[in-house]
Amino acid sequence: MATITELKCAVRETLESRGVLGQLKARIRAEVFSALDDQREPRPPLSHENLLINELIREYLEFNKYRYTSSVLTAESGQPEVPLDRQFLANELRVAEDTSSKSVPLLYGLVSHFMNSSDNGGKVFLRGTSLPAGPTASNTVPRPDA
Repeated sequence: MATITELKCAVRETLESRGVLGQLKARIRAEVFSALDDQREPRPPLSHENLLINELIREYLEFNKYRYTSSVLTAESGQPEVPLDRQFLANELRVAEDTSSKSVPLLYGLVSHFMNSSDNGGKVFLRGTSLPAGPTASNTVPRPDA
């Protein structure tokens, strides 16, 4: 007859092998974060830009099996639980994909594009966004020649 310790080990191994244990841990972390989160400090509204950025990050996290981090990102940011459609995301970012690029997160393609770009001496001029300025955000980005 199996001991309690052996039974615990068997259940743990089964839950781990099915991926359920990781999901449960991630959900518990997200719930603990939610319970500890200071609701008196309002979050900024989820802008269109933040929605897209969060989705790029979530796709990257899920691809690399960082599911715990992804679940906390979703809970903390207010990102919808259901991921955005990849084609919608690509269209919003004005990205055209080939078959090979569809096998990796869009973020990899964007980083690769900018690292391998030879326009403007390899530099990209970034402009401020439509996001409101906050204590840690700025709408002005210095020009590369400034």
